[in-house]
Amino acid sequence: MPDQQTDSRIDAYIEKAEPFAQPILTHLRKLVHQACPRITESIKWGMPFFIQQEIILCHMAAFKKHCAFGFWGKEMHKVLAKDGLNSSDAMGTLGRITNRKELPSDKILLAYMRQAAELVQSGQRKQSIERPAKRKQRPVQIPAELSAGLKKNKLASKAFAGFSPSCQREYSEWIAEAKRPETKQKRLAQAIRWIAQGKTRNWKYQNC
Repeated sequence: MPDQQTDSRIDAYIEKAEPFAQPILTHLRKLVHQACPRITESIKWGMPFFIQQEIILCHMAAFKKHCAFGFWGKEMHKVLAKDGLNSSDAMGTLGRITNRKELPSDKILLAYMRQAAELVQSGQRKQSIERPAKRKQRPVQIPAELSAGLKKNKLASKAFAGFSPSCQREYSEWIAEAKRPETKQKRLAQAIRWIAQGKTRNWKYQNC
Protein backbone atom coordinates (compact mmCIF):
# COMPACT_ATOMS: atom_id res chain seq x y z
CA MET A 1 0.00 0.00 0.00
CA PRO A 2 1.45 3.42 -0.96
CA ASP A 3 2.42 5.43 2.10
CA GLN A 4 0.42 8.48 0.99
CA GLN A 5 -2.76 6.41 1.02
CA THR A 6 -2.42 5.04 4.54
CA ASP A 7 -3.00 6.61 7.94
CA SER A 8 -0.75 5.70 10.86
CA ARG A 9 -3.73 6.06 13.20
CA ILE A 10 -5.22 2.95 11.60
CA ASP A 11 -1.99 1.07 12.27
CA ALA A 12 -2.37 2.09 15.93
CA TYR A 13 -6.06 1.13 15.91
CA ILE A 14 -5.26 -2.37 14.66
CA GLU A 15 -2.41 -2.81 17.13
CA LYS A 16 -4.74 -1.83 19.97
CA ALA A 17 -7.50 -4.22 18.88
CA GLU A 18 -8.04 -7.59 20.53
CA PRO A 19 -5.71 -10.34 19.17
CA PHE A 20 -8.55 -12.13 17.34
CA ALA A 21 -9.49 -8.88 15.57
CA GLN A 22 -6.07 -7.89 14.26
CA PRO A 23 -5.86 -10.38 11.35
CA ILE A 24 -9.46 -9.61 10.37
CA LEU A 25 -8.85 -5.85 10.22
CA THR A 26 -5.50 -6.27 8.47
CA HIS A 27 -7.06 -8.50 5.81
CA LEU A 28 -10.03 -6.19 5.18
CA ARG A 29 -7.71 -3.21 4.91
CA LYS A 30 -5.53 -5.05 2.38
CA LEU A 31 -8.54 -5.99 0.26
CA VAL A 32 -9.88 -2.43 0.19
CA HIS A 33 -6.57 -1.11 -1.13
CA GLN A 34 -6.34 -3.96 -3.63
CA ALA A 35 -9.83 -3.26 -4.97
CA CYS A 36 -9.70 0.52 -4.81
CA PRO A 37 -6.28 1.94 -5.85
CA ARG A 38 -7.49 5.53 -5.33
CA ILE A 39 -8.59 4.95 -1.75
CA THR A 40 -7.31 6.99 1.18
CA GLU A 41 -7.68 6.29 4.89
CA SER A 42 -8.90 8.28 7.86
CA ILE A 43 -10.26 7.92 11.38
CA LYS A 44 -13.80 9.18 11.94
CA TRP A 45 -15.92 8.67 15.06
CA GLY A 46 -13.05 6.63 16.45
CA MET A 47 -13.07 4.04 13.63
CA PRO A 48 -11.06 3.40 10.42
CA PHE A 49 -12.70 4.74 7.25
CA PHE A 50 -11.81 4.35 3.58
CA ILE A 51 -12.50 7.32 1.33
CA GLN A 52 -12.41 8.02 -2.40
CA GLN A 53 -12.80 11.49 -3.90
CA GLU A 54 -13.79 12.74 -0.43
CA ILE A 55 -16.68 10.24 -0.30
CA ILE A 56 -16.78 7.43 2.25
CA LEU A 57 -16.81 3.98 0.67
CA CYS A 58 -16.66 1.80 3.76
CA HIS A 59 -15.47 1.50 7.34
CA MET A 60 -14.41 -1.18 9.78
CA ALA A 61 -14.40 -1.47 13.55
CA ALA A 62 -13.20 -3.77 16.32
CA PHE A 63 -15.05 -4.49 19.54
CA LYS A 64 -14.30 -6.74 22.50
CA LYS A 65 -15.65 -9.91 20.92
CA HIS A 66 -16.33 -9.15 17.26
CA CYS A 67 -15.45 -6.95 14.30
CA ALA A 68 -17.68 -5.10 11.86
CA PHE A 69 -17.34 -3.91 8.28
CA GLY A 70 -19.79 -1.73 6.41
CA PHE A 71 -20.31 -0.18 3.00
CA TRP A 72 -21.80 3.30 2.73
CA GLY A 73 -24.39 4.72 0.37
CA LYS A 74 -27.96 3.71 -0.36
CA GLU A 75 -26.92 2.34 -3.74
CA MET A 76 -24.59 -0.22 -2.14
CA HIS A 77 -27.13 -0.98 0.58
CA LYS A 78 -29.65 -1.95 -2.10
CA VAL A 79 -27.14 -4.25 -3.79
CA LEU A 80 -26.19 -5.91 -0.51
CA ALA A 81 -29.80 -6.29 0.60
CA LYS A 82 -30.64 -7.97 -2.69
CA ASP A 83 -27.79 -10.43 -2.13
CA GLY A 84 -28.76 -11.01 1.49
CA LEU A 85 -25.63 -9.40 2.91
CA ASN A 86 -27.13 -6.34 4.59
CA SER A 87 -27.05 -7.73 8.13
CA SER A 88 -28.70 -6.01 11.10
CA ASP A 89 -26.87 -8.29 13.54
CA ALA A 90 -24.19 -5.67 14.21
CA MET A 91 -22.85 -2.33 13.03
CA GLY A 92 -22.03 -2.47 9.32
CA THR A 93 -23.27 -4.84 6.65
CA LEU A 94 -21.50 -8.14 7.31
CA GLY A 95 -22.82 -8.87 10.79
CA ARG A 96 -20.66 -9.97 13.74
CA ILE A 97 -17.24 -11.11 12.51
CA THR A 98 -15.19 -13.15 14.99
CA ASN A 99 -12.68 -14.76 12.60
CA ARG A 100 -11.64 -14.54 8.96
CA LYS A 101 -13.57 -17.71 8.06
CA GLU A 102 -16.82 -15.82 8.67
CA LEU A 103 -16.03 -13.29 5.95
CA PRO A 104 -17.34 -13.73 2.42
CA SER A 105 -14.67 -14.97 0.01
CA ASP A 106 -12.01 -12.52 -1.15
CA LYS A 107 -13.49 -12.70 -4.65
CA ILE A 108 -16.91 -11.59 -3.39
CA LEU A 109 -15.56 -8.85 -1.15
CA LEU A 110 -13.29 -7.47 -3.87
CA ALA A 111 -16.22 -7.36 -6.28
CA TYR A 112 -18.34 -5.36 -3.81
CA MET A 113 -15.47 -3.03 -3.00
CA ARG A 114 -14.83 -2.36 -6.69
CA GLN A 115 -18.53 -1.75 -7.23
CA ALA A 116 -18.58 0.76 -4.36
CA ALA A 117 -15.59 2.57 -5.87
CA GLU A 118 -17.17 2.58 -9.34
CA LEU A 119 -20.37 4.17 -7.99
CA VAL A 120 -18.27 7.08 -6.78
CA GLN A 121 -16.02 7.20 -9.85
CA SER A 122 -19.02 7.32 -12.18
CA GLY A 123 -20.74 10.04 -10.18
CA GLN A 124 -23.69 7.86 -9.18
CA ARG A 125 -22.84 8.43 -5.53
CA LYS A 126 -22.50 11.92 -4.10
CA GLN A 127 -21.12 13.01 -0.77
CA SER A 128 -23.09 11.53 2.10
CA ILE A 129 -23.57 12.94 5.59
CA GLU A 130 -24.86 9.69 7.05
CA ARG A 131 -23.19 8.10 10.03
CA PRO A 132 -22.64 4.36 10.48
CA ALA A 133 -25.72 2.51 11.66
CA LYS A 134 -25.69 2.00 15.40
CA ARG A 135 -26.74 -1.10 17.23
CA LYS A 136 -29.46 -0.75 19.83
CA GLN A 137 -27.69 0.09 23.04
CA ARG A 138 -28.51 -1.87 26.15
CA PRO A 139 -28.62 0.00 29.50
CA VAL A 140 -25.19 0.66 31.01
CA GLN A 141 -24.42 -1.70 33.88
CA ILE A 142 -21.96 0.17 36.12
CA PRO A 143 -19.90 -2.17 38.34
CA ALA A 144 -20.23 -1.62 42.08
CA GLU A 145 -16.49 -0.94 42.32
CA LEU A 146 -16.71 1.87 39.77
CA SER A 147 -19.76 3.39 41.43
CA ALA A 148 -17.99 3.39 44.78
CA GLY A 149 -14.85 4.91 43.28
CA LEU A 150 -16.81 7.68 41.59
CA LYS A 151 -18.58 8.55 44.83
CA LYS A 152 -15.18 9.18 46.42
CA ASN A 153 -14.08 11.56 43.67
CA LYS A 154 -16.50 14.41 42.93
CA LEU A 155 -14.60 15.59 39.86
CA ALA A 156 -14.63 12.12 38.32
CA SER A 157 -18.27 11.60 39.26
CA LYS A 158 -19.30 14.83 37.52
CA ALA A 159 -17.25 14.04 34.41
CA PHE A 160 -18.59 10.47 34.21
CA ALA A 161 -22.18 11.72 34.43
CA GLY A 162 -21.48 13.91 31.39
CA PHE A 163 -20.11 11.05 29.29
CA SER A 164 -22.22 9.43 26.59
CA PRO A 165 -23.65 5.97 27.38
CA SER A 166 -21.07 4.37 25.07
CA CYS A 167 -18.20 6.05 26.93
CA GLN A 168 -19.65 4.99 30.28
CA ARG A 169 -20.05 1.44 28.96
CA GLU A 170 -16.42 1.25 27.82
CA TYR A 171 -15.17 2.03 31.33
CA SER A 172 -17.75 -0.24 32.97
CA GLU A 173 -16.93 -3.23 30.76
CA TRP A 174 -13.17 -2.67 31.13
CA ILE A 175 -13.43 -2.94 34.89
CA ALA A 176 -16.08 -5.67 34.96
CA GLU A 177 -14.03 -7.91 32.63
CA ALA A 178 -10.99 -7.92 34.93
CA LYS A 179 -10.58 -11.47 36.24
CA ARG A 180 -8.16 -10.91 39.13
CA PRO A 181 -8.93 -8.56 42.07
CA GLU A 182 -5.57 -6.81 41.72
CA THR A 183 -6.20 -6.21 38.01
CA LYS A 184 -9.66 -4.83 38.78
CA GLN A 185 -8.23 -2.44 41.39
CA LYS A 186 -5.47 -1.30 39.04
CA ARG A 187 -7.97 -0.60 36.27
CA LEU A 188 -10.30 1.16 38.69
CA ALA A 189 -7.56 3.50 39.88
CA GLN A 190 -6.55 4.27 36.29
CA ALA A 191 -10.16 4.82 35.27
CA ILE A 192 -10.83 7.29 38.08
CA ARG A 193 -7.72 9.30 37.12
CA TRP A 194 -8.67 9.44 33.45
CA ILE A 195 -12.34 10.18 34.12
CA ALA A 196 -11.42 13.03 36.48
CA GLN A 197 -9.41 14.50 33.58
CA GLY A 198 -12.43 14.17 31.28
CA LYS A 199 -10.78 11.44 29.22
CA THR A 200 -12.70 8.60 27.60
CA ARG A 201 -11.50 5.02 27.90
CA ASN A 202 -9.76 5.08 24.49
CA TRP A 203 -8.68 8.71 24.51
CA LYS A 204 -5.18 7.84 23.24
CA TYR A 205 -6.61 6.68 19.92
CA GLN A 206 -9.23 9.36 19.29
CA ASN A 207 -7.17 12.15 17.75
CA CYS A 208 -9.42 12.27 14.72
